[in-house]
Amino acid sequence: MPRNDESRLQVQDKGESPPPIDTNSILNFVIPTEFIELPTAGKFYSSDHPLHNVETVEMRYMTAKETDILTSKSLLKKGVAVDRMLESLFVDKNIKAPQLFIGDKNALILAARINGFGSQYEAQVGCMNCSTTNEHSFELNEVKSKEISKDIKFSENGTFFIKLPKTGIEAECRLLTGEDEKSLVKLADKKKKLKLPDTTLTDQYKKIIVSLNTVSDRSTVEEFVDIMPAQDALHLRKEYESARPDMDMTYVYECETCNASNKVDIPFSANFFWPD
Repeated sequence: MPRNDESRLQVQDKGESPPPIDTNSILNFVIPTEFIELPTAGKFYSSDHPLHNVETVEMRYMTAKETDILTSKSLLKKGVAVDRMLESLFVDKNIKAPQLFIGDKNALILAARINGFGSQYEAQVGCMNCSTTNEHSFELNEVKSKEISKDIKFSENGTFFIKLPKTGIEAECRLLTGEDEKSLVKLADKKKKLKLPDTTLTDQYKKIIVSLNTVSDRSTVEEFVDIMPAQDALHLRKEYESARPDMDMTYVYECETCNASNKVDIPFSANFFWPD
């Protein structure tokens, strides 16, 4: 039986049109979020900070918007690209990345990378035995919070106390934030340009120490740091590290050339947020 082409055309000419495409359905994709545990568990933040006693931070997964932030030349030049990326991911917009303690910031950066690009991270590491450089694949999901001392005595402001063995002075200390870290780097660069002596450690101690035997006068604290016995300085550094919450970035790998076992810190190379 021959096809009735006329009738076919008449059906199509009735003015009927295909159902409209629901463009909104394309945009209805819900970006997933995840609650990231903070190494500090919020214990070191003061009572007026949005993370005071808060153990987790809710973050969105990375999108193309965040990759734009990470590749912005102006933001990279200013050194704020990673901070802006994190703040874009925070569900609570009251949280400011520069005010995060370094350990918490590291945890959130790590989570953003895993959620955005996966947990496999390729980077070059050197063997301590044969000096060979190896390309190694790190599994970022294996990175956990480091164990911290359980003997820390806290104040209401989130500071903690270290008794110095030589002088017997009790030093009230605080954790460093991202802002503190940047200011220390700027100070070191300034002294280098002016050809002044490198005072990285003492500058850090001056940032860490809040008070000495409850004396908080900054000139007194800074003068003490400059004459602090080496034994006290070493003890302060060790106790601070044992008290400082952070991610344990140490990793053990076997050299492909000599089979030696190496313990290294996972390097943050240029391709951390730009994997091949």
